[in-house]
Amino acid sequence: MRRRIVALVAGMVTLVVLAFAVPLALVIRHNVYNDAKRALQNETFTIAAVSHGYASPPTEAQLISFLAGIQGDRHASMRLADGKVIGRLPPGGQPAVVNPNPLAVRPGDPVAPPAGGLGPGRATLTERHSGLLATLTNYDSDRGGLTTIWVWESAADLHSGETGWWILLAASSLGLLLIGIGLAELMGRRLVRPLLHTAQTAQQLAVGETGARAPTDGPPEIAEVGRSLNRLADRIDELIAEERETVADLSHRLRTPLTTLRLDAEALRDPAEAERVGQHVNALERMLTAVIHAARRPQREGRMPSCDAREVVADRVEFWSALTEDQGRTCTVSVPDESVPVRAAAEDLAAAVDALLENVIAHTPEGSDFSVVLSAADSGARLDVGDAGPGIPDDAELRGRSDRGSTGLGLDIARRCAQGSGGSMTIGRSPAGGALVTLLLGRP
Repeated sequence: MRRRIVALVAGMVTLVVLAFAVPLALVIRHNVYNDAKRALQNETFTIAAVSHGYASPPTEAQLISFLAGIQGDRHASMRLADGKVIGRLPPGGQPAVVNPNPLAVRPGDPVAPPAGGLGPGRATLTERHSGLLATLTNYDSDRGGLTTIWVWESAADLHSGETGWWILLAASSLGLLLIGIGLAELMGRRLVRPLLHTAQTAQQLAVGETGARAPTDGPPEIAEVGRSLNRLADRIDELIAEERETVADLSHRLRTPLTTLRLDAEALRDPAEAERVGQHVNALERMLTAVIHAARRPQREGRMPSCDAREVVADRVEFWSALTEDQGRTCTVSVPDESVPVRAAAEDLAAAVDALLENVIAHTPEGSDFSVVLSAADSGARLDVGDAGPGIPDDAELRGRSDRGSTGLGLDIARRCAQGSGGSMTIGRSPAGGALVTLLLGRP
């Protein structure tokens, strides 16, 4: 976005600069050309003044030396009163001499033209051989006749003074363009920086960091976006808190029937049966307590939840080992020797592992082998749970979908745990031909 703003402002500045620079360049060309024409006319006046002299008229040799010493590429020549032409003639040879109106040029007329008109002694300008020819005819009272002065200059020399002005104009235009781009860069950063922070806040909220808040500074429109996002985050906090309290309340209500169930178990006459049912009741009570604690877990802990996946997986496999041994199952367990930190609460990861192991026990024949492999990965950790059963249907990971009499929530619990940590869950085929569920868990 910042590049688009800079490009837009640079384009607008360029258009403005061109709108002023092009007409100004034409004005410069016109003025330089007019100044060159006046300088060409003034050259003829200077030659006329020199030819008349101050005390005595110059000799022919002195006039030839003066004409030869004129600076630049100008061609200066002069037709004397006796008809002789001296100096450097313009291209194309001697111009045609037109005798002026006797009433226009008389003995004693001034050399320089009078102010405000084309009067006597005025140099005329005509185009000749890609240049400009200035012609001045005066009466030479010392020599008793008319003299004609020609000064020619090429069109390229007449426009040569434009180069410096155009360079100055180009440098000024470039400077204005650079200043405009610099201001656009500053303005773009001022606009984009709070937008980037707001986008980062939205990404943090998307991964579960509900404590993130967007900046409310910068331009009013962008600040309003940040305030709106913050209000949305506050509302999300409120909804999550309400949902967690509702779940906790519902879980707490289950304690009453659970107590009744415990009393019924203790009333059984068979001590072995009572102990077995009591163990199941105790496990259910522990699970219910964990649900209540998880539901009331603070939302803003100052850090993301984390745990050691190695300890959690080993603990849950040990918990299910008694049942798997009773069913004659062989469990292959592989966990690293060092800790494997992941971005998930221990309760959530334990619930996910329990859901996967429960699926294996509930939906594969007794005696079927299974494996649990935990390994460290670049993103965090990888947990593979494979079995030798019939496999899992393609739509089994949909929440509430099951074709085997269960609630259909087990795989969804595992999937949500993986996605909550920044990872994912995939379902495939194990080497034994059964199901293979893979959880990729993010690093804290």
